[in-house]
Amino acid sequence: MATGETGFDDVTFDLISVQYHALKAGHDYGQYVRDAENAGQDEIAAFFRQVMEEDSARARRCHEFLASLGGIDNTAPQS
Repeated sequence: MATGETGFDDVTFDLISVQYHALKAGHDYGQYVRDAENAGQDEIAAFFRQVMEEDSARARRCHEFLASLGGIDNTAPQS
């Protein structure tokens, strides 16, 4: 595998990057859900919850791929 400037192979770095951004966004979406609920916009709040669930699934999938690439899985996401 090609190694990028980080010292990690490109695929590992890419998976870590996608996982990080999915988890970060998921944290931010909690505020978006609250904002929509506070505005009485239940349909929009539901949309934000759906997006949050999709990013959570994306982060879990990255974690699975990283483990399959030989990472030690001692940081499994909590359900």
